[in-house]
Amino acid sequence: MLVDYSLKMPKNIFAGEHALEQLETILSKDMKKVVIFTDKGILGAGLIEIPKQILESKGIDYSIISEIPAEPNYHQAQEMIDQFKKENADFIIAVGGGSVMDVAKLASILATDAYTVKDLLDDPLLAKKQVTTLMIPTTAGTGSEATPNSIVAIPEKELKVGIVNPEMIADFVILDGRLIKKLPKPIAAATGVDALCHAIECFTSTKANPISNTFALEALDLIMNNIIEACTNPEALEAKNNMLLGSFYAGVAITSSGTTAVHALSYPLGGKYHIAHGVSNAILLTPVMRFNEPAIKENLAKAYDRVVRGGNPDLSVDEKSKYMITEFERIVELLEIPTSLKKFNVPESELEVLVEAGMQVTRLLVNNMREVTPDDARKIYLEVL
Repeated sequence: MLVDYSLKMPKNIFAGEHALEQLETILSKDMKKVVIFTDKGILGAGLIEIPKQILESKGIDYSIISEIPAEPNYHQAQEMIDQFKKENADFIIAVGGGSVMDVAKLASILATDAYTVKDLLDDPLLAKKQVTTLMIPTTAGTGSEATPNSIVAIPEKELKVGIVNPEMIADFVILDGRLIKKLPKPIAAATGVDALCHAIECFTSTKANPISNTFALEALDLIMNNIIEACTNPEALEAKNNMLLGSFYAGVAITSSGTTAVHALSYPLGGKYHIAHGVSNAILLTPVMRFNEPAIKENLAKAYDRVVRGGNPDLSVDEKSKYMITEFERIVELLEIPTSLKKFNVPESELEVLVEAGMQVTRLLVNNMREVTPDDARKIYLEVL
């Protein structure tokens, strides 16, 4: 556990069944121009109607950028940012999942022509906050609303990378379960397991500390005890609000700790095969946890004591640890998320390409409690091929 640690998080968070109406108190008539970042699916579902109505009632000029693709590469992100620059906006509202929020966060620090997204790939700390931001997640979730991270693909390397800059942390966050009420089950499940990965990875990271553990454990408790209900019952608003809160807490944990080998080894799957980020993490969650178990079983036992309702306190550390890994596996199976790369036509002949790409994600691999060698990565990938 780290000796020195810190925490950075959004300045203002509103959560609960009617949190979206708090936009009334956030918006100021002094604002000259607001840009709403979203995507076509969110736009079509009518999820930005309340923000639009509030903006109109206050007489605030706004425009909408809705062409953001799922899991964009850095060229696509730059296109959206160039479009944003023309608006001369002084406030950003992002309504969407991780991709929407990630692009909006990049826009907030790239509102001038001083730097581009490509420049930040080499030096993420170049840019400073230019425009105030509000993040409204419509999945639970990527945790992007809480983090200083923006994930973009690099097509020429067939890899995804994280641009990390504290200036991208949101100024405002709204968590409202109504916005995920109609989320299709596959998306709810994949993003929910992504949040689960954030929580358990941060709790078992070499950078774990008392601050991150506080948020990671609470996130794990909320997610594991609500994810099935939230993903399978459209009317389970309490479970959905709990998932939004759990996802947010897991995102906060990332800012103080960091994810590990699950995320590191999943990035090539998204970058080369365009497998959804949450699905990639779900595929690798159990294999990586089993690999890590010798180094993290005490952590997993503590997680068991926190999250398992009616658990047996007399179980040994080994028994609690194995229970948790089995429970992760059960959740993925119950949510019908693929657990193999066969469905995505990833041939075994690509094994060495995956290993080489995965081992490049040193930013996250250094967080793993158990060292991951190329041979270890090879064995983990072989489990899911």
